[in-house]
Amino acid sequence: AGETIVMSPGEMVRTLRELKGWSQNLLAKKSKISQANLSGIENNRIHIGKERAIALARVLDIHPGSIMFADYSIAV
Repeated sequence: AGETIVMSPGEMVRTLRELKGWSQNLLAKKSKISQANLSGIENNRIHIGKERAIALARVLDIHPGSIMFADYSIAV
């Protein structure tokens, strides 16, 4: 089996934002989440929560579970 990469929800948001080439300010504007809160989410200082995950998922064009459960793994 291949390697598993585990990311926190904040790291997932940062990675997805960077893959789109967006600044925090642009993502903040699109998601209607303040840049300060977005920074806190990306740096794991602020819990993302369901509503923020949904708002970010909409503008990043992904399922909210991809953000909320970015660090979920299952032992097989």
